[in-house]
Amino acid sequence: EIQLVESGGGSVQAGGSLRLSCVASGFSFDPDMGWYRQAPGEECELIASIESEGDTYYSDSVKGRFTISQDKARNTVSLQMKSLKPEGTTLYYCMAAQRPYSIYTLRRKTCNGGDLHWGQGTQVTVSS
Repeated sequence: EIQLVESGGGSVQAGGSLRLSCVASGFSFDPDMGWYRQAPGEECELIASIESEGDTYYSDSVKGRFTISQDKARNTVSLQMKSLKPEGTTLYYCMAAQRPYSIYTLRRKTCNGGDLHWGQGTQVTVSS
């Protein structure tokens, strides 16, 4: 059974930092993985992804502030978030893809959509 278990969410003041982690289990290969977020009333947003070979993507909203990394030995993907903003307050979801997708396609996925694997979501709250 494939599982993604997230940790590291919490509350922080604007300008602060948090680190999210996602441990993947049940895969027979190294999947492409990423982080999405969806604020109430907003669309699902792919904010960062990392391919199994190490290529990364960042949305314009987090570029320069967030860093995604992977530890294949521990089946873990992490998201280091710095200079957090109040508009970043929402649930963050870890994602793993059963097969490779283009960034174009990943950006159009629905959070918790059926053809990707998802974590349970971890809350990040940034106070002003």
